[in-house]
Amino acid sequence: MCGGFTCSKNSLLALNILYIIVAFIMIGVAAGANMSSIVTSLSLVSAIIACAVFLLFISIVGLIGASKHHQVMLFFYMIVLFIIFIIQFSVACACLAINEDQERLVAANGWLEGGLPIQADAQNWFRCCGYNNSDLGLTQGGDHPSCKDIPSCCPNVTEESMCCRSPNDCHCVSCDIPIKQVMLRGFQLVGGIGLFFSFTEFLGVWLTVRYRNQRDPRANPSAFL
Repeated sequence: MCGGFTCSKNSLLALNILYIIVAFIMIGVAAGANMSSIVTSLSLVSAIIACAVFLLFISIVGLIGASKHHQVMLFFYMIVLFIIFIIQFSVACACLAINEDQERLVAANGWLEGGLPIQADAQNWFRCCGYNNSDLGLTQGGDHPSCKDIPSCCPNVTEESMCCRSPNDCHCVSCDIPIKQVMLRGFQLVGGIGLFFSFTEFLGVWLTVRYRNQRDPRANPSAFL
């Protein structure tokens, strides 16, 4: 019968092995989303990474506790897993609820605070020019370093102080467009994965409660559990 002690034990062991795999997936996806934005570190995405790290460690505790039917370890595992579920569920919902105005604010602040080296890296990575004004350089009151090293954007420009001589002489979009697109994909991907797997953590809490209250048939009959 699947509701028996052995089935519950094996199910909990398998679920914790799944959690370990899920933790590595969330860390990899969230880290990739953070790196792809270049100009800013996405705090909500970083929170998902933190949840995944805690999930990885607590899954190891769950494996040990399930294999030994250790009441204290299972109780500790159950409480921490429930806390991770609440935090991950909340952060995932927040990632999916980010609107365009919030994305624009985060991207603009990241661009300004990143400085010229980060701005130059973003321009080269996204093949873009400036944040939202592609025809101004530093000496013209612009907010970005020279696009001189991006030939596909400004093939005829030689002045280091300018990105483009005129809007018609620049073939690259401003960087706010690709940066916001990457941020949107990152939030949606990380939020979707975090939300989906958070429900499996609630399943783990329920299964742990059930498993703790089952008697080990190989244990001493006079023992409480």
